[in-house]
Amino acid sequence: MAELLASGGTPEMVRAVLDNGADAVYVGAKGWSRRRAQYEMDDDQVLVSAEYARSLGKILRVAFNTLPASREIPLLLAKVEKFTSAGIRDFILTDVGAMRELSLRFPGIRIHASVGCTIINSDDAWFYKDAGATRIVAECRMGREEMRRIREEVGVGLEVLVHATTCYTLLGRCTMSSYTRQESRVDAEGKNHFLGSPNRGGLCYRVCLAEWNQVGENGETEAERLILPNQAYFLVDDIPALIDLGVDTIKIQGREYSVPLVGRMVRFYRALIDAYMEDRSSFRIDPWKEQMAGIVSARDGERREKTKGLISESLGA
Repeated sequence: MAELLASGGTPEMVRAVLDNGADAVYVGAKGWSRRRAQYEMDDDQVLVSAEYARSLGKILRVAFNTLPASREIPLLLAKVEKFTSAGIRDFILTDVGAMRELSLRFPGIRIHASVGCTIINSDDAWFYKDAGATRIVAECRMGREEMRRIREEVGVGLEVLVHATTCYTLLGRCTMSSYTRQESRVDAEGKNHFLGSPNRGGLCYRVCLAEWNQVGENGETEAERLILPNQAYFLVDDIPALIDLGVDTIKIQGREYSVPLVGRMVRFYRALIDAYMEDRSSFRIDPWKEQMAGIVSARDGERREKTKGLISESLGA
């Protein structure tokens, strides 16, 4: 049966995710996980949250899905050693060198190649499997046929985002935020936080969702108030097919959403998955799509407010 994985931006959210039916939760190590610090966790919070997950027979994963500088690798290794010593075995990574090093130094850990790796085909999956990944996150545009090939030919675990945000480029490849705001700040541990660069421990300001003018080569305005495609989505219709395909993990993003909304999303997906598993032959998706409409409305409202704040912060800096 596919694992249901959801995000935990705070210890309170971790508890809500697990209490509402997720099999696993992922959290971000502070400064290492492509989010604002308020949605990441310090070491003590990670350890307490991991203990709570274990008490329920569930799993906590820690995301180190930024790209570390060479001088930051010892910091990463020390933090992973601290977590593994406390029983944590699951890590989300983007940097291929870090994957290789962790797989060699910490036998038995499970490495998930992040969506930021932009894995779009079976050759990519082979590459990350060889680097030490035990499970890979499919790029948001990957079709089911390619997923099937990865399952059958590569033999690596497959994780699919059913609630996430697309990007006008590819997730993890955009540098647009750094053009509007780029600051560097080294914390007490020696980790550099680059505001405006999510790949280096900062965050995305979603400036693509500001209104843009299209200007011709002679400076004339060809179109006004354009917004680049960067849409949040739910793949409710696809879940039965993903389960039948044998995906290992169905994943929900959303550390920046409110705890009640995240809990509501997890409850919804838990109930949908369980209903399909109990009676596949008579399962119908339409009633679930009606329930999802209310969640989409709440999600979109929270996302709009967060996006306005991020754009304002970036352009006003």
